[in-house]
Amino acid sequence: MSTLNDLLAQGAVELHGSAATWEEAISTAGNLLERSGAISSDYTTAMIQSVKENGPYIVVAPGFAFAHARPSEAVHRTAMSWLRVDSPVEFGHDSNDPVTLVVALAAEDASTHLAAMKELARLLGKPAIRQRLDSVTSEDELRDLLEEQARKKSVASTAATASVDAHHDTAADSVESKGKVLTVCGNGLGTSLFLKNTLEQVLDEWGWGPLINVEATDTISAKGRAKEADFLLTSGEIAATLGDVGVPVYVIKDFTSHIEVDAALRELYDV
Repeated sequence: MSTLNDLLAQGAVELHGSAATWEEAISTAGNLLERSGAISSDYTTAMIQSVKENGPYIVVAPGFAFAHARPSEAVHRTAMSWLRVDSPVEFGHDSNDPVTLVVALAAEDASTHLAAMKELARLLGKPAIRQRLDSVTSEDELRDLLEEQARKKSVASTAATASVDAHHDTAADSVESKGKVLTVCGNGLGTSLFLKNTLEQVLDEWGWGPLINVEATDTISAKGRAKEADFLLTSGEIAATLGDVGVPVYVIKDFTSHIEVDAALRELYDV
């Protein structure tokens, strides 16, 4: 069963939305959650304020924004909404604008939504699936697609083996490492999880998954914990707020791109 489907609130899907500005886009996605009873209007305001304070870091992949804010009393239950706009919206991101898909998350805590986030990151990282997501014509069709992909993932996971990719000739134990990487965003529970999931998938492809611990965290915690890690991966906007933390801070533009994350790992670990 699709955990993403479970968290996607009934009726909180708009496939022909309109928004003249990024604020309107987030507001519309928030209103979908408000109408479902998952949040109050204060949470929608908080999602907009987060972008005003941190920049367009929520635009984590080409054409896709993941709107969210910190857990608060404005969240009545963990839920997500799905907004696709007919006319692309500029968020001010230097490489991933314009945006046509906004998914909003309201989380009661830091863990309930993790499986759904992992599922969403995996789907958006596949161009063919992203194209299908951009062309569904109804909420039912969207949910059917999510369930279809969840079933395929379940079958693939059952059939998978623990073998290391034979094409990768560098063993993790030959690289100097603290065994930890931090992915960072403003709140530590949204966009950083996208990057964490992509990084973990690439590490698994390398056969390094069991040896490198990936943790998603917020900017404040990252400044205090940076030296625990080999390096930090984040967006350009968040990197600017972090400054010098004593370890490399590497900017990733597309949080769903295996190719970009793979290249970053090769550079940072010099392999």
